[in-house]
Amino acid sequence: MKFISTKEAPEAIGSYSQAIEANGLIYTSGQIALMADGTMEINDVAHQTHQVMKNLFYVLEAAGAHFNDVIKTTIYLSNMDDFDAVNKVYAHYFGAHKPARSTVAVKTLPKNALVEIDCIALVNSDISFG
Repeated sequence: MKFISTKEAPEAIGSYSQAIEANGLIYTSGQIALMADGTMEINDVAHQTHQVMKNLFYVLEAAGAHFNDVIKTTIYLSNMDDFDAVNKVYAHYFGAHKPARSTVAVKTLPKNALVEIDCIALVNSDISFG
């Protein structure tokens, strides 16, 4: 097991790692709209989703992976009415690559975030998606 950490994404706010690499896979912890300096992106759900995706990008980058290496994501929403707004931002970052995904409504998220996303990605993938 290899622990992944980057200063480009917010530090873990609990007893967990930003990501773990094991058996050819990267498992990220859920990312909320915290910025690297620990402050929260507090605008709307679209702005929060952009920050979440930036955090995931930096964690994946620290592990040597990219969005095209992602095979599964889970999205946690504090309000399922935000699904369309989150989906639009999410699609912007993944483009033509469409990993498997689950979306779950939750009562609350850490720091009252509106959205949290985690993912599983391949390590050192040479796969190219058009």
